[in-house]
Amino acid sequence: MKQPLAYVHPSAKIADNVVIEPFVTIDKNVVIEEGTHLYSNVTILEGARIGKNCKIFPGAVVSAIPQDLKFKGEDTTCVIGDNTTLRECVTVNRGTAAKGVTKVGSNCLIMAYAHIAHDSCVGDNCIIGNATQVAGEVVIDDWAILSGLVAVHQFVNIGKHVMISGGSLVRKDVPPYVKAGREPLQYVGVNSIGLRRRGYSNEQIREIQDVFRILYQQGLNNNEAIERIEAEMVASKERDEIILFVKNAKRGIMKGYFS
Repeated sequence: MKQPLAYVHPSAKIADNVVIEPFVTIDKNVVIEEGTHLYSNVTILEGARIGKNCKIFPGAVVSAIPQDLKFKGEDTTCVIGDNTTLRECVTVNRGTAAKGVTKVGSNCLIMAYAHIAHDSCVGDNCIIGNATQVAGEVVIDDWAILSGLVAVHQFVNIGKHVMISGGSLVRKDVPPYVKAGREPLQYVGVNSIGLRRRGYSNEQIREIQDVFRILYQQGLNNNEAIERIEAEMVASKERDEIILFVKNAKRGIMKGYFS
């Protein structure tokens, strides 16, 4: 349903039951799938790929060109997954030659005034709080929650099931399953409540806690901690995910209690 006061480029591919309110602008090379609702004053620019049953609130801008001086007009995209909500004045820029695409997964809530920069990838079921700013080429894994006014440095990786305290400055990678807070940002415990809500057993949560006790609470450097974890703990999906994340952390991981 398109209101007469909206502008839709003739080449845009819009499903029949998309709701387009007055003063929406939809550029060329845009695809919007069924059930999505675009509230008034939304701007969808070239390269946007928006999934099913999304809700995009007034003032949001999807797929604007990157705020990156290296961008030379290359053909890139911005992908929004199914059932995702972008609240008022959210901005999600499209990719650059670096990766070619910016992605926000399915079932996400991106709250008002949040910004997701070029080439970043947000997983499924994530919540990004009001006015949180995500720089370029950041990876945020599934089920992560970033509270309001968080600032994420470029190239940072944030693991799955992470919860980050409001107002945090995220300069280093944040391993999966943890809560992060304080300044400078550091480990403040395992996200046990979130994990229980998502079906993790008490045994799995205790194992995750044991991994982080070695990593963060025994005064070891990362290599020493990984050696001890591998030697003393039975291999499991969660254990191995944490080890792999730490080994691959190009920016290093955030501090622990005794760092």
